[in-house]
Amino acid sequence: MKNDQYYMQLALDLAASATGKTNPNPLVGSVIVKDGAIVGTGLHRKAGEPHAEVHAVRMAGEHAKDATIYVTLEPCSHFGKTPPCANLVKEAGVKRVVIAMEDPNPAVAGRGIQLLRDAGIEVEVGVLEIEARRLNERFIHNMITARPFVISKFAMTLDGKIAAYNGHSQWITGEEARADVHELRDQVDAILVGIGTVLTDNPSLTTRLPDRVGKNPIRIVLDRQLRTPLDATVCQTSTARTIIVTAEEQQHKAPAFEKLGVELLYVPVVNDQLDLNTMLDELYKRGITDILVEGGGEVNASFLRAGLIQKFLVYVAPKVLGGRNSITPFTGTDVETVEAAMLLDFAEVEKVGADLRITAYPKEG
Repeated sequence: MKNDQYYMQLALDLAASATGKTNPNPLVGSVIVKDGAIVGTGLHRKAGEPHAEVHAVRMAGEHAKDATIYVTLEPCSHFGKTPPCANLVKEAGVKRVVIAMEDPNPAVAGRGIQLLRDAGIEVEVGVLEIEARRLNERFIHNMITARPFVISKFAMTLDGKIAAYNGHSQWITGEEARADVHELRDQVDAILVGIGTVLTDNPSLTTRLPDRVGKNPIRIVLDRQLRTPLDATVCQTSTARTIIVTAEEQQHKAPAFEKLGVELLYVPVVNDQLDLNTMLDELYKRGITDILVEGGGEVNASFLRAGLIQKFLVYVAPKVLGGRNSITPFTGTDVETVEAAMLLDFAEVEKVGADLRITAYPKEG
């Protein structure tokens, strides 16, 4: 027997197929059902394009009348780049609207639901809400904080090492896990590393996919003293934007970087560290909604200490490196007790090739 959960899951799957393509907008899917048959489907494919409900209603046509529409996020009630979807749903003549979650956008925030109810339409909210909130975790964080959603990604051995004592780290994980990371890069707005990674590895920080051309994320480099070599790969901006975050005292070095097309973001220095809070505020103003942190131990530790990580993606290889001086994912200041550790919730553990991928979130409360 197909029920509300079944059809909502279809809508969630549709929405998820556009992951990374709708920023700064949310991921939204919609399914219209009449007399037990699906008569319309839709998803929001890209910012500025029609919303999911528009595609679904267009497909359903006259069959939308007296039907049930499933939508993963509350239909919008305001004029943005597109007209309000709540009005469209009302005018289509649907009898029932099933919504996974309210829209956290202050411009919507329940108004779409109220508009539908005022029109005499039956509205149910909260079907697969947990799944819907996880799907749009980036968008929810953006709406609440006006900052990018930060993902800490690293690969380590079973004994928690990301590199040998001398910095050698290629490769901790296998090909499948590394390919998985490139899929992730294709979905995010930006990727962040520290100057240490640039000097040691000279990475390109681009997306390389075997079956299609991927989206290159904006490259962000934390470089307080502006030591990035002008011939570094990240300074080649023809394929991807690069933003170097540095201190204001380095402005005299700016012309050489700006000539290459590199953008400089000046933030205060607090306790001998770049102010990450100011950085995130400014990056969001530049349109960056999520950041994949691929830095070393010091960069990871700076985000951890500041409480600025919203999600952890950890690839664990079936290897034991050992050694007193092998490098760990988080260095920085030592704590004195285990009680001082950040508590996490393991949300998912999957096998990717020979490696494990663990998805975890900071524990709430």
